[in-house]
Amino acid sequence: MFTSWFLLVIFAFASFRLTRLLVFDKITKFIRVPFIEEKQVIEEDGEAVTYIRIKGRGIQKFIGELLSCYWCTGIWSTAFLLIIYYYIPKVAEPLLLLLAVAGIAAVIEVIVSKLKDE
Repeated sequence: MFTSWFLLVIFAFASFRLTRLLVFDKITKFIRVPFIEEKQVIEEDGEAVTYIRIKGRGIQKFIGELLSCYWCTGIWSTAFLLIIYYYIPKVAEPLLLLLAVAGIAAVIEVIVSKLKDE
């Protein structure tokens, strides 16, 4: 399936970015709200901690558990990307490129932020 290491790297960064988008980003909070409740608490040491409560039963609970687990969502995000790449490559290629570039940019931003803080 993977014809090159380059394609593997593209998939890795695209999957990373899609997973973070679904599980953590503010812009997709509307997707998580029906399934999980996020509550931010300030601890005694001043650190902000986010607690998650999964809502509902059945499929609602299943999706809530999925969206609260980075590793679980990562598997399904990767499966989604692989399936559309296999069946609809004309749609998948620009999406993969967009997500991969955004993922690489996120990694670069973290590195630059860490270097700036030193």
